[in-house]
Amino acid sequence: MNNNHVTVLEIDSKAVLHNLAYFKQKLQPQTKILAVVKAYGYGSESVEIAKIVQDQVDYFAVAYSNEGIALREAGITIPILVLQPQIQNLKEIVKYRLEPSLYSFKIFDAFMQLADETLLMNYPIHIKFNTGLNRLGFWHTDVPALIAELKKSNNVKVESIFSHLAASEDPYEQDFTVGQINNFAYIVKQIYSHLDYEPTLHILNTSGIINYPQAQFDMVRLGIGLYGFGNDDQETAQLKNTHTLKSIISQIHLIQPGETVGYNRAFVANQPTRSATIPIGHADGISRKLGNKNGFVFINNQPAPIIGNVCMDMIMVDVTKIDCNEGDEVIIFNHQQHIEYMAQKSETIPYEILTALSQRIKRLVKH
Repeated sequence: MNNNHVTVLEIDSKAVLHNLAYFKQKLQPQTKILAVVKAYGYGSESVEIAKIVQDQVDYFAVAYSNEGIALREAGITIPILVLQPQIQNLKEIVKYRLEPSLYSFKIFDAFMQLADETLLMNYPIHIKFNTGLNRLGFWHTDVPALIAELKKSNNVKVESIFSHLAASEDPYEQDFTVGQINNFAYIVKQIYSHLDYEPTLHILNTSGIINYPQAQFDMVRLGIGLYGFGNDDQETAQLKNTHTLKSIISQIHLIQPGETVGYNRAFVANQPTRSATIPIGHADGISRKLGNKNGFVFINNQPAPIIGNVCMDMIMVDVTKIDCNEGDEVIIFNHQQHIEYMAQKSETIPYEILTALSQRIKRLVKH
């Protein structure tokens, strides 16, 4: 697809590598790293992110099989864990040598049946346990039945056993998180005593790496940290911003007192005002909550508040006090603090600001 949209998301490959190195130095030398590149690499570009880090990580994780297929078709060869495979995608998963997370007997049985029919021999699978997030995963009470099923077939091999923390960033939930980690260790102990090999173990996400380094097990999963966020200001300050969103000024208007700007006439000028229109809107991921001076952009290093309502494809900003012309560059955001400010004003989290960035915005990788 030829993308001539003038709004561009720049992805900084050096920043991505800096962030990876920062987390690496928190780990034991033998701890493996799984890089999470789902949701287009947290709104950036999953194939490009994978290419940047593939020599320095052990695994990739995606949410759905089509995300893994896109990586394989782009030439990525290292193992890829699919976190939420569906039964209808299992044949595709095998075809592209992706590795499924099996989280319930329904999908486990379906994959075992496929493995038996096609004689896969030691096909790598990952067993997900629910230790308190209550989203996906087997319960600890399922262990005996799981072991019995696994022993029936040598067509699969449990590559890893894992779980996911519910509140690893929250200091007030320390007891709950330690409880999750202990539950996981208990489950693993049961499984290890019945298998004649030891699967890889992992439970930590980005904030888990920061707050619970004692629970590294064999591998950790690095998601938002790779993209510049560390779940508290001090950690984030050590990381580099990976996403820079830029656009241009399409048109400048002089608005007279009493005139209005935008849908529902939400902005009323009470003095002569210069407004600049920029080709980005809520269809690109700019929340409507950022309208009416809740959000701002930078033009020639000066903040320009968004005036009126955010439109589908455009925003208008106040440039009365800024020396600028049509065609000038506009920075929608270029550092984590600005992204966090937008998230706060939009009543959300940086994850949503990044992953909401529309695929119609051109991606550009800076090496």
